[in-house]
Amino acid sequence: MPMIFPFPVAVAAALFAAAALAPRHASALTRHDFPEGFVFGAGTSAYQVEGAAAEDGRKPSIWDTFTHQGHSSDGSTADVSADQYHHYKEDVKLMHKMGLDAYRFSISWPRLIPAGRGQINPKGLEYYNNLIDELILHGIQPHVTIYHFDLPQVLQDEYGGLLSPRFIDDYTAYANVCFKSFGDRVKHWVTVNEPNIEPIGGYDNGSQPPRRCSYPFGADCAEGNSSTEPYMAAHHLLLAHASAVSLYREKYKAAQGGQIGITLLGWWHEPATDTPQDAAAAVRMNDFHIGWFMHPLVYGDYPPVMRSRVGRRLPALPAPEPAKGEVETAPWSLRKLLEHLKLNYGNPTVWIHENGYADGPGTRSKAEEEDDDDEDRAEFLQDYMETLYLSIRNGSNARGYFVWSFLDVFEFLFGYRLRFGLCGVDMGDAARTRYMRRSARWYSGFLAGGELRPAARAQKSYVQ
Repeated sequence: MPMIFPFPVAVAAALFAAAALAPRHASALTRHDFPEGFVFGAGTSAYQVEGAAAEDGRKPSIWDTFTHQGHSSDGSTADVSADQYHHYKEDVKLMHKMGLDAYRFSISWPRLIPAGRGQINPKGLEYYNNLIDELILHGIQPHVTIYHFDLPQVLQDEYGGLLSPRFIDDYTAYANVCFKSFGDRVKHWVTVNEPNIEPIGGYDNGSQPPRRCSYPFGADCAEGNSSTEPYMAAHHLLLAHASAVSLYREKYKAAQGGQIGITLLGWWHEPATDTPQDAAAAVRMNDFHIGWFMHPLVYGDYPPVMRSRVGRRLPALPAPEPAKGEVETAPWSLRKLLEHLKLNYGNPTVWIHENGYADGPGTRSKAEEEDDDDEDRAEFLQDYMETLYLSIRNGSNARGYFVWSFLDVFEFLFGYRLRFGLCGVDMGDAARTRYMRRSARWYSGFLAGGELRPAARAQKSYVQ
C-alpha cells in the first residue's frame, strides 16, 4: 500500500529529475536509475510487530480488545508477535545489513500515553527514543506513523473513539507529544494510516474493531449504523489529520525541518466490461475510495458524487490545507493510480509506504526457510518497482518505496495465516529468531547497486 505527500517546493525538482532519466530496459534497472534521493525502505507498525503488550506501562488498544475476544481471522493476538520491543537492536542491524535507506514504523499511542491523554509513560518514551537513535546511528531514516489503527481502548470506552469530535483534540495532543519528543530526529511524519479503511472495517461491515455495523452491511455487530457512522469516523480522522498538520507547520516545521502527510490505501478500480454503466461504476468507486480523502485534502470538500449520493449523511467540511496519501494491487494499477493522482490532484509527492506479497505460514525448519527460493515475492516486488520507475519517467512525483513488511508480523486481516516479511520470524520459538529470506537478499543486492531482475528470472517467462 503506498503513500502521498504534497510538498509543492519539491515538485519542480522531482519532475526535472524524472525527465532527466535516461531510457533503460526494465531488466537492466538499478537503484541508480531512480531519481537522486529516492528512498528505499521497509515497514511495520507498532501493534503488529512490537509485542510486549502488557509490559512497562502499556495499556490495551482497541486491537488488543478485539483479538482477545477471539475476533482475529485465526483467533490469534499480537501480545508477542515478532517481539520487536525486545529485539529492536537486532532488527536495526538486520536493516543495516540489508542496506535499507529508511524504516517505517508507528508509535503505539497506548504505550506512549496509556490513558489516551495526559501523562507520558517514561518507559514508552525511552523505547521510541532508543529505537530512533539506533536507526540514526546506523544511517537509517525513521519514517514515523503517529496513528496506525491502535486507538487506546480507554478513549473508545469513554466517548466512542472516532465517532466523537473529542478524538480530534486528544489525537492532536498526542501528536504534539510525538513532535516535541522525537521531531529533532524524525523528519518524515505520517499523521494517520489508511483512514479510508478503518471507517469501513470498524464502522461499516464490522470486521475490525470496534465492530460497529448494521444490517445488511454487516451482520455480526451488537450496535452501530453502517449508513452514517463510517462517514462520521472518516470525517473526524480528516479533521484530526488537518489539526496535526497545522500544529506541526505552525510550531515545529521551521525548527525541525520535517515533512508531514497522510497514508491512504489505494485500490484502483477498473470497469469489468466496456459498457458505459461499468465505466461509470469504476469512476464512482475510485471517488468513494480514493477521492473520499484526496478530494478534501486538495480541493477542500468531498467529491461531488459522494455529496449527491450520500446527502446529509456526509458531514460538512471546512477547507483544510492540502496534505498527503498511499497505494497497492497489480503493477499496472499502480501506474494508473499514480497517473490519476498526477492529473486530478496536482501531482502530490508520493511515497509508496506499503507494498508486499504474502505467502503461507512457515511449516519448515529455519534452515529450509533460509534456503527457500522465495521467488514469487521477489518477482512481485520487481514488477511493482519497474512500474514505479516508468511512472516516474512519465512525471509522477514519487519519492520513495517501502516493502511491506520488513519482518513477519501479526497481520490485521490475516493474523499469522499469511506472512509478508522480507525477513522471517520463527513465531514458534520463544526467542523469535529472525532470518533473511532470499527476497531480502535480493532486495539487499538491488540496494547495493545490483540489477532489478536477477539473471535467473530473465530466462523464464512470466505472465502478470
